[in-house]
Amino acid sequence: MLGLDSLHFHHGARELLAGIDLKVAAGEVVALLGPNGAGKSTLLRCINQTAGPYRGQVTLHGRDAATLGRRELARLVSWVPQQGGSSMALRVVDMVLLGRSPHRRPGSGHRDMQIVSDIIDRLQLQDLATRAVDQLSGGERQRVMLARAIAQESSLMLLDEPTSDLDLRHQLEAMAVVRATARERGTAALVAIHDLALAARLADRLVLLSNGRLHAEGPWQQVLTADNLRAVYGVDAIVGSDDGMPYVIPVAGRR
Repeated sequence: MLGLDSLHFHHGARELLAGIDLKVAAGEVVALLGPNGAGKSTLLRCINQTAGPYRGQVTLHGRDAATLGRRELARLVSWVPQQGGSSMALRVVDMVLLGRSPHRRPGSGHRDMQIVSDIIDRLQLQDLATRAVDQLSGGERQRVMLARAIAQESSLMLLDEPTSDLDLRHQLEAMAVVRATARERGTAALVAIHDLALAARLADRLVLLSNGRLHAEGPWQQVLTADNLRAVYGVDAIVGSDDGMPYVIPVAGRR
């Protein structure tokens, strides 16, 4: 579904991405991990063609993403930015309906509204549906932007810290919906996230970035090791699982 081949990105003299190679399959949820400044958001923006120019190649379904028009790209890629996204004075239902824009055609209105209504129910946004987005809390806006991305029915979802403003319950529910969407539709999802235990629980594979480079990749047991966390985050940590549920407990910073 998604392929990155030797992806490099510079901002002035600073190299933010240094030769990233990565593939994400249809139906796969991949968590993108790393400290602030590791390159997670930059990587997502390069895939979404909102950062550039870059060196290397981004392919979607085997096609060079740089050659796709904006409408065609929007059919393939949906995007949830950091900080809950837009605060426009649209009603929640209308904001979610914007996700249908790449697919709308004469006569599609009824189906579009059915899709929007179903997603609003799944993310438990019914009580907010007629409220203005700019009147919502940061966490509520994040859930609305996730609903819009799912309504887009893209092949690939790019989610940049989609749970950062959510409480514990809504973190679990939001990521469970992402995982279910991937399974049901064959949608790929690349999720930048700071919660290591939540990523380990709900992602199929973890990708750990450090200073714009891919430091480790694989199942959580291979990526979330004490050595990797010490090298990338500069902390000592206890990593384990309880009845199959992974946990990460930082115990000390590196001196």
